[in-house]
Amino acid sequence: MDGFATNAGVIILAATNRADVLDRALLRAGRFDRQIHVELPDLEERKAIFKVHMKPLKYNDTVDVNFLAKQTPGFSGADIANVCN
Repeated sequence: MDGFATNAGVIILAATNRADVLDRALLRAGRFDRQIHVELPDLEERKAIFKVHMKPLKYNDTVDVNFLAKQTPGFSGADIANVCN
């Protein structure tokens, strides 16, 4: 990127949920020119994410991770973390 010194072995990453609104100049060659699309988690992945975020919590035995995962299609990991908080 312009204005930055070249440092071997340094990788700069960025993330957005709205790539459609980024300034095209950011995506020019030599800047953020590689894009990796990460899909939203599927049912099994949502279960795993719920388990990670629920581990430090105290909750009733009637809380069913399978039910929660089934009720949250389209949720990202951040969305699930927010539900757990």
